[in-house]
Amino acid sequence: MSRHPDIAAVVIGRNEGARLIRCLAALKGQAGRIVYVDSGSRDGSQQAARAAGAEIVTLDMSQPFTAARARNAGIDQTRQTGTAPRYIQFLDGDCEMRTGWLDTAKAFLETHPDVAVVCGRRRERAPEASLYNALIDREWNTPTGEAKACGGDALFRADALEAVGGYNPLLIAGEEPELCVRLRQAGWRVWRLDAEMTWHDAALTRFSQWWRRAKRGGFAFAEGAALHGSPPERHFVAETRKAAIWGGLLPGVVLLLAVLVTPWALALAVIWPLQILRLRWRGEPWASALFLTLSKFPEAQGALQYLWRRLTGGRVALIEYK
Repeated sequence: MSRHPDIAAVVIGRNEGARLIRCLAALKGQAGRIVYVDSGSRDGSQQAARAAGAEIVTLDMSQPFTAARARNAGIDQTRQTGTAPRYIQFLDGDCEMRTGWLDTAKAFLETHPDVAVVCGRRRERAPEASLYNALIDREWNTPTGEAKACGGDALFRADALEAVGGYNPLLIAGEEPELCVRLRQAGWRVWRLDAEMTWHDAALTRFSQWWRRAKRGGFAFAEGAALHGSPPERHFVAETRKAAIWGGLLPGVVLLLAVLVTPWALALAVIWPLQILRLRWRGEPWASALFLTLSKFPEAQGALQYLWRRLTGGRVALIEYK
């Protein structure tokens, strides 16, 4: 017997191994239904999920994969089979729900009928394992209260999801903020609680992984701005502009001046160390200030990749980092 029979948990994953087992174990006895959407795993994830009592949805991998498409497949499963839930808790397979989260989140939604989705504190399981894990743990520490967007872990009203058509299945990243834009445009609100929600296992140990993750973020910024960048929303416009200026325009100008005018123009590169100092002055730790500045280069690369895809009409593969 579950504590919350009117909640369905939708978990998406691929080759998550022990992390998926922990994820499903934490849900046992909490949600009325557990739906696991698998995206081509070869490590026995489907068998492990079935043994944990989850309903299995195997995503058709002949079509381009996106996390948004996987989550929509989970939503469809809850509608087409069994008892349709009132709420849906989404989780990535590398996350583990904290004890008491569903109690807190459901109680908030029941007393705030205009809130479509609620999320809480997501924390890294091992921030000490690498600098990159520590940076991501700091990234998760966002303000509480009414918010513009949630992340991949969140409790949604099922009827609000249905009203706006679910996730945009074409987005390779940034699908949750884009969904929240449409929810807010429909009159719903988004809320972040000061409550422990999930452990996350980023497992980032290499600079190349961090770079690809930032690149994916830049792609999401550019695509989000293209979809909802007009006033009053201005979705991801500022983020795209910063990436374009700091990671694209300014480096190009400095290099052109150095080649066409004088090598002394390379001294203008001091603007990046000055930016690091500015962020440090604003309270960012040294490592965070450094990587926030450095991230503009892969973000610009991702934004450029989106622009090229849009101009050429080509397909883009998922930008994976682990």
